[in-house]
Order: sequence, then structure tokens, then C-alpha cells
Amino acid sequence: MVEAVSGINPKVLAWARRQAGLSAVEVADRLKKHPSDIESWEAGDSAPTYAQLETLAYKLFKRPLALFFFPEPPDEPGPERSFRTLPTPEASGLNADTRYKLRGARAFQLFLYELNGDANPAERRILDDVAVRPQDSASDVAARTRHYLGLEVEARPQSSSASDWFKECRTLIEDAGIYVFKNSFRQKEVSGFCLYDAVFPVIYINNSSAAVRQIFTLFHELAHLLLRTSGVTKVDDDYISTLENEMRRIEVFCNQFAAEVLVPEEDFWIRVGQVPPDVDLIQDLARVYKVSRETILRRFLDGGRVSSNLYEDLTMQWNQEYESRSKGSGGDYYATRASYLGDKYLGLALGRYHQGGISEQRLAEMLGVKARNLPALEQQYLRRASS
Repeated sequence: MVEAVSGINPKVLAWARRQAGLSAVEVADRLKKHPSDIESWEAGDSAPTYAQLETLAYKLFKRPLALFFFPEPPDEPGPERSFRTLPTPEASGLNADTRYKLRGARAFQLFLYELNGDANPAERRILDDVAVRPQDSASDVAARTRHYLGLEVEARPQSSSASDWFKECRTLIEDAGIYVFKNSFRQKEVSGFCLYDAVFPVIYINNSSAAVRQIFTLFHELAHLLLRTSGVTKVDDDYISTLENEMRRIEVFCNQFAAEVLVPEEDFWIRVGQVPPDVDLIQDLARVYKVSRETILRRFLDGGRVSSNLYEDLTMQWNQEYESRSKGSGGDYYATRASYLGDKYLGLALGRYHQGGISEQRLAEMLGVKARNLPALEQQYLRRASS
């Protein structure tokens, strides 16, 4: 008979499950056990076998095995504490994969402290230079941000794709002291999030969403950081109407800021004039501003030029079109990994390794790959840098 593991802290077991956003029923289903068995483990009345503990640690909760023998659960903030502008049901509804990405973002922040010696090396920092005062409107802050980053409409390359435009915006923001990471989220309704930190704030983008949505998310999260808050961008933002006054004000500000940075209202209405909006005009304007059709349609909605029913119908149609087009192969692993990490972070970590500042194993940990994959990943970085 296979023996249960002794010494497991049942409080840590229960904590790890809750932090992963899983119910006892879901864990039991993955282990092919009855929910009462999981409840018994968490009550300390029984314990899993070593093989079951490995499955819990590495596959379900994505935690080191040693954690389950700690005397107390770590003081690790979950989504409810991290994202104050999300209502509790929305925060609790973030699935296990999204929660794992949140932990990964926190790990990147710790790695950045280690790699940079606790000081942000950026020559200028947007969070210091574009200070937000209580009386500032989203439009005012957006105008200052466009000027600071060099994002005025007339300066934007008209021939680049949305993906290239995202890369340019990412580089500008990273050069201003904010690291931007990407990954593919299983929870498609989450477009991304940010974690505020006085030294190393980070933005984390869902690469599964369309490039134009990634651009909007990038600036929505930048607004959160300018307001010194962490935040989440969701495809459906109806929850904003349920927020308390201050939290609602923040989310509305972030949406207005992102829209105004990307599609300045004054410039927009000069271009549109009195031309009635149709699908072709919306598409043309989306190309000019390098944003989603939904963002353009929202401008028309806010200006009273289209109905809310038309807005909802078209956005639903466009989202369904994107979902049907986006199914395909995962592409080159190393190119994808390099894109997720970003050239700035990847170059920083590789540089520290070659200077003897970190070990090969530590480098692999910081880049989220196995040590044997480091040479190929570095070659990918060098190709990107040379191009």
C-alpha cells in the first residue's frame, strides 16, 4: 500500500488551492479522487501520497514541493488584494492560468531588482516625469504622455502593421522605465494587467488577443501605473458600473486615457467631419490610428453618432471573426519566448550572465526556460538585435 506523506501542512495545502483559483471539486476531478478526500487533506485528517503531492505541486498549483512543509502559508497577495479596482466576484473569477501569470509577473519584478542592483537604470522615468494631479483630466494626462513618448498622430508610421506599432510603443514605454512582458493567456477575456511598484512597475499583455487590442491594453495599464495602482484590462468592462466611486473613477480614467493617447478626440473629429460612420470608414480610421475597430466605434458611440445596440452587435461580430482567424500553430518556440520576454529584459539578463553576475541555472530561471535551451534563445535574441 502506498503511504501518505507525513509532515504536510494542511493550511498551506488549502492556501495553495485557493491561490490557484481552484475548488476542492476541481482538484478532486484532476486527481480522480472524491472531493471529501481533498477536504480531509486540508483538514489534516489525512494526507496525499508523494505522487499525488507532486501532481498538486507541479501540475495544479505550480509551487515548489518544499512549500507544503512550511509552518505557515506565505504572505502572497492574491488577485483580490492586487487589483483593488476589480469587484470581488471578478477578481475571484480569474482562473488558475491567469493567477499563475500574476505570480510570474511578481517574479519578474524580483528578478529586475536582482539584475539591476535595486535601481531602475532608465535614463528617464515616465512615472516621475508625467505626474498625475487630482485635478488632471484623462485628456490632459494623455496629451502630456503623447508628447513625452513621441506618439503624436502625425509622427506615427503609416505603413507599419499593428504588430510593429505595438513593438514601437512597447520600446518607448520600456525606455521610460516600465518593463513590458507578454504571454498567451488561457482566459481570453483578460487582455492584460499591470503591477505597480515604485522602482520596477511591470505590464503583462495577453498575446492571444489581437495586436490592436494589445496596444489599447498597453496604454490602459500605463494609465493605472501613472495613477500608482495595479490593474486589469478585460474585454468586457461592464463590471465598471458596479464599482465604488473611487474605483470606478480610476477605471473610467484608464479607458479614457488609452483612447485619448491612441485616438485624440480633437484630431478624430477633424478627420471625420460630418461623414456618417460606416464599416469602411471605421476600418480606414483604425488603420490610421493603429487601433482596433472597436476603439474607433467607441469614439462614434461616445459622440452620439452610433447607437449602443449597433456598437454591441459589431464588437461581438468582430470578436468572433478574430477568434475564428486566430486558431493555428504556435510558431517557433524561441522566437515566441523572446517576444514574450522582450529584448530589453532578455538583453539585460544575458548581459548579467556573461559578466559573471548570475549563474547559468539562475539565468534559465529568470528566462523561464531549461538551461539546455539557453544557447538557442540567445541566438534568437542576437538575430532580433541585429535586425
